[in-house]
Amino acid sequence: MRRAWILSKGFGDLLFGVAVAVLTLVGAACAHEIRPAYLQIDEIAANRYKVVWRTPMLSGMRLPVIIRFSNDVRNVTMPAERDLPDSLVETRVIETDGDGLAGKRVEFVGLQATITDVLVRIHLQDGTVERTMIHPSQPWIDFAATRSPLAAARVYFVSGFQHILLGIDHLLFVFGLLFIVRSRWMLVKTITAFTVAHSITLAVATLGKVEIPALPLNAVIALSILFLGPEIVRVWRGQTSFTIRHPWVVSFAFGLLHGFGFASGLTALGLPQGDIPFTLLMFNLGVEAGQMAFVGLILLLIAALKSIEIRLPRGLELMPAYVVGILGAYWTIDRIAAILGGAA
Repeated sequence: MRRAWILSKGFGDLLFGVAVAVLTLVGAACAHEIRPAYLQIDEIAANRYKVVWRTPMLSGMRLPVIIRFSNDVRNVTMPAERDLPDSLVETRVIETDGDGLAGKRVEFVGLQATITDVLVRIHLQDGTVERTMIHPSQPWIDFAATRSPLAAARVYFVSGFQHILLGIDHLLFVFGLLFIVRSRWMLVKTITAFTVAHSITLAVATLGKVEIPALPLNAVIALSILFLGPEIVRVWRGQTSFTIRHPWVVSFAFGLLHGFGFASGLTALGLPQGDIPFTLLMFNLGVEAGQMAFVGLILLLIAALKSIEIRLPRGLELMPAYVVGILGAYWTIDRIAAILGGAA
């Protein structure tokens, strides 16, 4: 039986396997744990604002970041905290002088020591809505003129792009699929099926129609990666299976699960219902751009490596299967242990 089209040379398999191993081992501890913090400020009266500060729980611990306003901003009510399964929410009411928020600064103390971004949303009484993303390299925001709709779109697009690139488990699943497809047309069908599937569940979950607990979901996503390991071995041995014959069907089925994982990047923000359609569109476009950039990079590397004539032991061609299978197994066991530990 003809070998898989996408990665046909032993050297290419070895190099890609080593690259994935390095990337995934670096991200193993944080896959699906990198979620942005969220600051929402709503003007409820002249110069008076309700503040909601939501920080994600990382491996069961609170993100060590606090917000600090300018000295001329006063608390009307003291901060009240509320624990959620995946985050900690702090609410308070503040007031400012006659200039409102203009010229004021909010600092995110401790953010520079993390790899977490902060999504900021400001809603004024005149209907003006401002959105921006704060990064650890510049852990503060100065309130000034309202950003344009284009700037707001960019915030959510970049957030989606970063979410897929930091979601090492999602990328590893896509990477594993590339070892199974056998033609360019099948590659198009497989990637399209994955895109359509996770777009459906991303929308369903973000709109609140279906909710799946994070721990079981992450365990099943890890299991989907583990599932691909033996399938890659079958391709290497010249065998066949339903997955090898119809990878787009499997891609669609598991893509539904991965879409719920993508949705965690939005639902964890607690965005108001009025923002969700716009946010969903731009975030999903960002996810797709990141995914296609990853696939495009892999295909470019494949094209370059095909010109290199190096003979390596045939057994080394199995390294990608071992990388996908071992990391899938590790994440599956780790996440099942987290479920059992939480139930204990």
